[in-house]
Parts: sequence; structure tokens; C-alpha cells
Amino acid sequence: MYQKDGQKYFIVDGHVHIWDGRESNQKNVHGKQFIDCFYDYHRNLSPEEVVWDYDTYTYYGSERFERDLFVDGYVDHAIFQATLLSDFYHNGFGQTDEALALVAKNPGKLTYNHAYDPRHEEAGLEQLRKDAAEMNLQGVKLYTAEWHGDSRGYKLDDPWSRRYLEECITLGIKNIHVHKGPTIRPLDRDAFDVSDVDKVATDYLDLNFVVEHVGLPRLEDFCWIATQESNVYGGLAVALPFIHTRPRYFAQIIGELLYWIGEDKILFGSDYALWTPKWLIEQFVDFQIPEDMQTEYAPITVEQKQKILGLNAAALYDIDVPADLQLAEPAGQRGVDVAAGAREPETVSS
Repeated sequence: MYQKDGQKYFIVDGHVHIWDGRESNQKNVHGKQFIDCFYDYHRNLSPEEVVWDYDTYTYYGSERFERDLFVDGYVDHAIFQATLLSDFYHNGFGQTDEALALVAKNPGKLTYNHAYDPRHEEAGLEQLRKDAAEMNLQGVKLYTAEWHGDSRGYKLDDPWSRRYLEECITLGIKNIHVHKGPTIRPLDRDAFDVSDVDKVATDYLDLNFVVEHVGLPRLEDFCWIATQESNVYGGLAVALPFIHTRPRYFAQIIGELLYWIGEDKILFGSDYALWTPKWLIEQFVDFQIPEDMQTEYAPITVEQKQKILGLNAAALYDIDVPADLQLAEPAGQRGVDVAAGAREPETVSS
């Protein structure tokens, strides 16, 4: 829990990892390219005082994970988003066994979302059924640009992908997180395009589609989709660190998101260990739309920040929120109503 100026914030970090990018786990040059690109994001978008050395970054381990999130980072609950990259790493990039051990060690504080690849076809479906039972899956994380043999990506509306989405409904896996953001070397930028989200969100209303990284650099495309599809949400991982290096750019991002999709469909995520949650939470709570931009974007309220930092994800994952950290009267969905052609009025606190 984070507290500032008499306001309390229940924190759900909706996007965390425990990974192994060390040379010993790299299957080929692409494994090194991937972790090096991650490190460049970390180094270039973080405040200087929180930049890690490279060796620590490639593998930081469970003890540091717990300290950075639960001791120093204000996090009440965190959600693992698996990234396997089996073509690049011997034991996968995300460490499934270590993550599950952390879930068992921290009951009520961690949720694990595993990954699947529909290009594994029938065998992968059977594995998904086993994983759902053994891991108690409420969500999955998909990398549509992940390489698999000669294939360098897939679309969410491909026939086999649809089979998997239908199986998720059967298995009670309701939250589908999809990396739809900046590319990571050597993956292909266009394989992260957001257009396929529109199709499956329309067809599978029993599922929630969380577009991680809010589609950057396709923010406008994402907003037009998410404002029309009630089951499409935006994850702020990667977008949020611009609050430090490009605060006016971040103001534009969060301003567009609040205008188009509303405060109930935006989720905080640190993308740990790309970035640590402590400084992101502190800076977001302190952040305000610059005055000269407030003719276009309304000021951000405390209530909106409380929802984004944890209450929205808690609702998606049925996470218990202490009574004193809940909103007395949730305001409900705000944003553009495209069908009605009108925007609901914002309530702005001073």
C-alpha cells in the first residue's frame, strides 16, 4: 500500500517477471539480442539512481524480486506475465518453476499467468489444459511476435489461435494479456500490430483482452479499438517510464487513454525488472497534466490514480481489497461513447 498526502493506494502491479537472460541460458545470438534490448530500455528510461548493472539485470533472483516489490515497492499484489521465448533460451526466458515457487511462498500476493503458443496446435491445447489445472490459471500472456521454427509470428484471429481462445473460455481463463507494444530485438515490429485484437474481442465477449503497452507506437489504433470493445483494456507497462524521460509525451498518452477508454480500463504495470515499481508509483501519484495541456486533457484525479494503480486489476482478478482502500462510490466507466457520439462529463477534483 502506498500513502501520500492522506490518500491511500492499493497497488496491483499487473506486469512482472522473473527471468534468466544469462549467457548460460542463451540458445543463440537472438537470446543475447533480446536481453540486451531489454537492458537498453531499462537504462535509457530509468532515473540514473535506479539503473542496475548488466550482470544483475540478466538474472536478479527471487530474493531481490520480493524486496523490490513487497518491501521497497509498495506492491500489495503482483501478476506474473510469462515470456517463454523457447527458440532463444534453453530453459525459457521467464522462469516458470521459480515464479510458481514465489506464488506458493507469498499466498494472496502473487498471481501467475502462463503462456501458450497456438502454433503447437493439438499438443499445445493438451498442455494448456494441464497448465490450467496445475497452475490455477486466471490469465495467460501471449507474444504474437514470438518465433517458432520458420514462423516469426501469428495473429490472434488465426484458426488455431481461435481454438485456444475457445479453450480458455472452457477452462475459465478469462484474462488474455497480449504484448502489443514496442518491438524487442530481434522480433518483428509488425507482428505486434493491434488490429487482430479488434476481431477476437468482438467474437469472444467472455474474455477480457489486456493490450500490454497500450499498443505503442500504435496508441491511436489501440484507443479506437478499445473505446468500442467493452472487453479491451490497456496495460501501462513501457508507457509509464516515459513519465521520467518524456513527461509531456506521457501526459499525451495518459490523456488520450483517459479520454478514449476511461479510467476503469487502464492497468498499472512496472514490467519488473525492466523497471522497479517504487519510483513509477511515486512519480505517477505526483504526476499531473501540465497546465498548458489541460485545455485538451482533463487533470487526473486521485480517484483515477487509485483505480489505475490497483483497483481495476483487482476487479479483473477478484483480488480482495481492504475496505479502507476501496472507493466509497465507484464512478463507473468514463470515456468516449462512440455509439452515442458523446463524451460523459469528467469529475475533476481540485
